[in-house]
Order: sequence, then structure tokens, then C-alpha cells
Amino acid sequence: MIYTVTFNPSLDYIVTVEDFKLGLTNRTSSEFLLPGGKGINVSTVLRNLGIESTALGFIAGFTGEEVVRRLEKMGVKNGFIPIDEGFTRINLKLKSMDGMEINGMGPKISREKVQMLMDKLNTLGEGDVLFLSGSIPASMSDDAYQKIMELLQGRGVQIAVDATKDLLMNVLPCHPFLIKPNNHELGEIFGAELKTRESVVPYARKLQEKGAQNVLVSMAGEGAVLVAADQNVYDTPAPEGKLINGVGAGDSMVAGFMAGYMEKRDYKYAFYMGVAAGSASAFSENLATKQEIEAVYRKLLEREM
Repeated sequence: MIYTVTFNPSLDYIVTVEDFKLGLTNRTSSEFLLPGGKGINVSTVLRNLGIESTALGFIAGFTGEEVVRRLEKMGVKNGFIPIDEGFTRINLKLKSMDGMEINGMGPKISREKVQMLMDKLNTLGEGDVLFLSGSIPASMSDDAYQKIMELLQGRGVQIAVDATKDLLMNVLPCHPFLIKPNNHELGEIFGAELKTRESVVPYARKLQEKGAQNVLVSMAGEGAVLVAADQNVYDTPAPEGKLINGVGAGDSMVAGFMAGYMEKRDYKYAFYMGVAAGSASAFSENLATKQEIEAVYRKLLEREM
């Protein structure tokens, strides 16, 4: 089975406001709601690729109920644990102003609820795949990912981690199957400015030396690099296309990589599937469909020939 964990999911309210003006009443020209959070994005892309997964995490209040309702309507299984107080956060994303968002806080998560999640994860074993994605709520300890990986150590669970700074570095001794920093996050870890695909390779290898098996580095318009567990390095420029929505592109890359690896157990194929999925989502209004991912993948192959 495949599981994703989103500790702090959201109901994303995505709007377009033409000619936004501060201090005045502005009206939307388009709007829609989506269940959000990095793990949920992974589950959504996997579903689009025809792969079943179960989304885990915490939900609260009427917004949490709506997240679950929308996931079920999309065909994504969930094992979310309800929180008695507060409500699942609402994130406002203003499409017409690149990068403009207001993200909510989310509910306080008690130790008892965290233990309930750990009990669910304690059932995982050989052949299962787990995605740990995104930040940790302020009410939880920042070693949550590390504790999960220590719990599952030696059980044959393949774990992909998409996190930053200490959250990422703390899990490396547990040998995650995949980590996916971007070039800026990788540079921040080592105090370096990484602008080219060639420049990220030695630093990705340093993360391997610290315990990661596969290091996939996303670089937006510069492309991507994979330093694989077999010591091969794969890199490619970004596919041609118009950037429409960068939200969820990194999550799509992680989902595409793992989907490709599970299909063929081939790192090069997994790498190109990851790049195709991430790029296809960036070129789309929403998270990429299977057809969109396959179209970008074919373009990547044609360019490599």
C-alpha cells in the first residue's frame, strides 16, 4: 500500500483578481476550492496516474469535513484523524499576483492525536511506500518525521521525504529512499549558491553520504538533477512550456518519480517521469492529469534522442 502524510492540510481558496488594489474592495474574476497540502497533492497526482493511495493526517471542523468530502469525491482514500477543536486551515492563493498567498495556522494537535497517527503508521511493513511531505505544525515537535522513520526502521518501507532544513537533515541517518530538495534549499543547507545543474551534484552527494539513497533536486526553469542510489547522475533541462501554476509542481515531481520507480524499478525512467509530472503540473491550471504527464514525458524522450 501507498500512504501520504499531511500534518497540516488545507482548504485552498484560489482566486483571480484583476487589477488588485490595496485598501479597496476587490472582486474575483475566477475562484475555486481544492483540498491542499503537500501529501494530499502527492495522493492526487498518484490518483491521476491510476495509483491508489491513502492520505493520512489531521482534520478539524467544517473545513476539515470539506477536505475529506472533496478527497472522497476525487477517489482518494483517507485515514485522517479528526481534531476536536479548531478547524483545518484555509489558504488564500491569489493567482493574478505570482506567489501571493495567505496561509492559515491550522488546529492544535495534541500528543494523544499524534500517537493515534503513529499507531496507524505502525502497521506499515514490507513493500509499503510512505510519503512525508511539508512542514510540521507549531504544536508538534520538529523531530516528528525522524520519529516516524525510526519507528519504521528495518521494515522494508520505502519512504520519500520532501521537507526542508532540520526536518530533512534529521531523517538522513534513517536512510530515506528519496529526498527532494530544490536547489535553493540544498544551497541553504550548505551555505552555497547553486544555479546550474552541475553545481548541485557534489552537494547532493553530500546528502547521500549522510544517509539519503536518492537525491532528486528540482531547479524550476533550470531543470532537475537526480543523484541515484546506483551512483549514476541524471540531469535534464526544463521541458519547454508556459508556466501557469507552480503550486504543487514539486509534489507532482515526487509522485511521478515514485510512480515511475514502482512501475519499472529503473532510476532513469523514474527521473524522467518525475520531471514530466512536475512540469506538467506547472503547465496546468491544476495538478497534472495522466495525459498531460505522458505528453511531457514523450517530449522529454524526443529531446533526448
